[in-house]
Amino acid sequence: MYLFRLALASLANRRFTALLTVFAIALSVCLLLAVERVRTEARASFASTISGTDLVVGARSGSINLLLYSVFRIGNATNNIRWDSFEHFANSKQVKWAIPMSLGDSHRGYRVMGTTGAYFEHYHYGRGQALQLAGGRAFETDPFEVVLGAEVADALKYKLGDKIVLAHGVASISLVKHDDKPFTVVGILQRTGTPVDRTLHISLGGMEALHIDWKNGVPARGAGRISADQARNMDLTPQAITAFMVGLNSKIATFSMQREINEYRGEPLLAILPGVALQELWSLMGTAEQALFVVSLFVVITGLIGMLTAILTSLNERRREMAILRSVGARPWHIASLLVLEAFALACSGVVLGTVLLYVGIASAQAYVQANYGIFLPLALPSPYEWTLLGGILGAALLMGAIPAWRAYRQSLADGLSIRV
Repeated sequence: MYLFRLALASLANRRFTALLTVFAIALSVCLLLAVERVRTEARASFASTISGTDLVVGARSGSINLLLYSVFRIGNATNNIRWDSFEHFANSKQVKWAIPMSLGDSHRGYRVMGTTGAYFEHYHYGRGQALQLAGGRAFETDPFEVVLGAEVADALKYKLGDKIVLAHGVASISLVKHDDKPFTVVGILQRTGTPVDRTLHISLGGMEALHIDWKNGVPARGAGRISADQARNMDLTPQAITAFMVGLNSKIATFSMQREINEYRGEPLLAILPGVALQELWSLMGTAEQALFVVSLFVVITGLIGMLTAILTSLNERRREMAILRSVGARPWHIASLLVLEAFALACSGVVLGTVLLYVGIASAQAYVQANYGIFLPLALPSPYEWTLLGGILGAALLMGAIPAWRAYRQSLADGLSIRV
């Protein structure tokens, strides 16, 4: 115990250098823990981009492709699904709810999705969080109403009551616009940190009304055109949709329903478990994830090397201090233990300060990160893996402290008292 008190007193005598070393270690520890926490929670948040949905169904293709265009609004479907096929499964006794989705149009680079009121009721993200409106309401009977995602409203400076014109296709610049059928903004969703923020939501009837006078992918001309008022009075039941999401009455029925959909004879369909597909997609990014962790680990090593350099540099300045300790009865192992304890005290202080900085950062940025990136960072105790990382840092500090300790051990009393010319 007296050696530890002596080590603390020695560090206090060199407080400026010690504080800089502690701060450098603290920053590196904070970065390592932050990367690990963000990496873990990002994986969980990514897997929870859609939650509470048992199956996602689309035209038969690949599971990743289906996940990308139905959940992340990336890419396009290989084919559409007939409306009667959707109704067949939506009316199944095993199905609790079903959300149809129709994609294909855009607005200034943002995707437009046609759906029903079931989307706002049953779509969940994160840890079972439901969609909430920041203002306005969901679309109702008028087919020319649109509900904007938070990012769309913020980026394009839209507010309730604004009129917007949708474009055919998904390019950022479209030459074919639905100028004759403008939509009115009736609602703006709260920010979720998911692709919902980058989506414009209209009713299936609105999607059908946009293309009611189109033939073979080309808009009608002259007398063949149908106005918005005329479209309101027509049957706007869709003929086809892009995909649909399914919630079942029982989780036990998930695999049997998946098999039934995949073997459906009416048309080739594919049903995927979103959680499994999300994990498969995340595994494709595993290299970048590990690279980020390795970079933060090297930052910690750099901080520990800085501590080692500071201790080694101070050895020549402390030769007389060591000699005096030897002269009053300290053995060589006492001197070595003193330096090891100094390294441990510096590392321990850096670890504690770094952990404190981490939690201060989480507390201050938690709401912002969740709102803008969809990553929930809990103020929870370190996980077992994080404790292992902290223990590894302290162990590495002890090993590095052994280097100057060995050098001090070999110094003799005569060498410490001698005057060098």
